[in-house]
Parts: sequence; structure tokens; C-alpha cells
Amino acid sequence: MEQKYIVQSGDTLGGIANHFYGDSSKYTLIAEANHIKNPNSIQVGRELIIPETDARLPADANSVKNENLITVEQLREILPYAKEENIIRFAPSLNRELPKFQINTPLRVAQFIAQIAVESASLNATSENLNYSASALRRVFGRYFPSDELAEQYDRQPQKIANRVYANRMGNGNEASGEGWKYRGRGLIQLTGKANYVACGTGIGKSLETNPDSVSSDADIAVQTCCWYWNSRKLNQYADQDDIKKITKLINGGYHGSDQRQAFLDKAKQVLMPNPVSNLS
Repeated sequence: MEQKYIVQSGDTLGGIANHFYGDSSKYTLIAEANHIKNPNSIQVGRELIIPETDARLPADANSVKNENLITVEQLREILPYAKEENIIRFAPSLNRELPKFQINTPLRVAQFIAQIAVESASLNATSENLNYSASALRRVFGRYFPSDELAEQYDRQPQKIANRVYANRMGNGNEASGEGWKYRGRGLIQLTGKANYVACGTGIGKSLETNPDSVSSDADIAVQTCCWYWNSRKLNQYADQDDIKKITKLINGGYHGSDQRQAFLDKAKQVLMPNPVSNLS
């Protein structure tokens, strides 16, 4: 018995076939059933007939996007430098949490993975590294360390460094409050500053202000905070437009690591969108 599916932004015939049949190469079945002459062009909002095959189809056609958005094997391929234990750790959380924030099309997932790949060093870093030498402090945080003498006092002291560079901003108290270190960057997109921990905690229903370490220690929360940040900047709309430059600017505040982000995006598209299309809205 055939089923129906409504084309959504970011869909490809290959991606739809992969979701329904577990085989992207079967996109030809969908193209033939719907008289699609150009498989590289499908219209958003179009209702597609999904023909029955020997493979079992899911009961709810449109719920398919909430399952197996990205597999362990796909993560390995996109993130070759990720540690295996981190791939195993985060894959279930990504599949649980991304659909809750409508990061649920191949293109949105590809854009999301490209960003967290750089922000978390391929899932390997979920807590900010502030172990800077005096010379690095002068170079990176010269505003806060205007002299060599001052920088030497903080050399290789991460907690002390965080308390200085994050003092009196992002909702943190002064240097003596210790909140710079307490609310340092954590998660897959470095959640930083007390105000962000409070706002994000409210958004996901977790007490992050009192338990900030959970952002790095709990895989689900690490992903949730990243998704919250993504949604707070309304990044799905730019993912749908395939605008990595805008997404990078809104996440990073600049364009640091742009070449790396683009390379990860290209690889993610290759893996998640084997038959890229041009959507017509």
C-alpha cells in the first residue's frame, strides 16, 4: 500500500528514499511514481506518492524525519578526527534532541554538524580550554592583559584567566566572584556566561545555573544547549537557505574557522544528501 509524503525545505529524493527504504539509490522509484523528470528539482510543499516495496514502510510517513537523522557510521565519515567514544556518546543524543528543535532535514543537520564540528573540535572538546601562556594571553586577550608583567601573573592558570576575561559581562560578577570560571564555555557550541546559562536552562527546563558542569558532562544536555542556542538565533531559516556565512557569523561573532566549517559542510552534504537537489519554493 502506497503512502504520501509532503516535501519539506532541505529534502532530496535520495534523502527521502533513504528515510523510507534505507537506501538512497531507490530515489528512482519515487521519481517514477510521481513522474519527476528531473530528480534534482523537487518543489517544497509537493505531495509525493511513496510506492510500496518489499521493505517495510513506517506507519507515519512524516514522522520518519525524527528517526535516525544521522548514524554512527555517518558521523565517523563526516568527523574523521572524532574519538570513537565521543561518536558513540553523542550519536543517540543528536537523534533524540535535534528533531525537538526542528533540526530535522538533511540540510539543517548538515549545517548543524558543520558548526559543532569546529566549535567542539570534532566532538572532542566540551569544555573551554583556557590554559594560555603569558605570550598567548597578550596575543589573544590583549585587552585584558595590557602588559607582559600582568600576563605573567596569569600564565597557565585557566581558572584565574577565566575569572579575569569573563568578569563583569554576560551576567557574570567581578573577577573575585569566580563566575567567569564557573560559567566558562561548555557544550558543543560553547555556552558562556551566567546570563546564557540561566536563559538556556529556562529554555530547556534544566537548572544550569546551579549545575553548569552538566553542560559538558551530560551528552543530552550538551546537545540540548547547542540546539537552544541554534534556535535562539533562528538558524534553521539560514540553514534552509544554505547560508553558512550567516550561520557562522551568528554563532561565532565573526568568521573564525570559515574554511573548516565549509569543508565539514561539504562532507556532511556528501554523506547526508547523496543526491543534492535545487528546491523550488
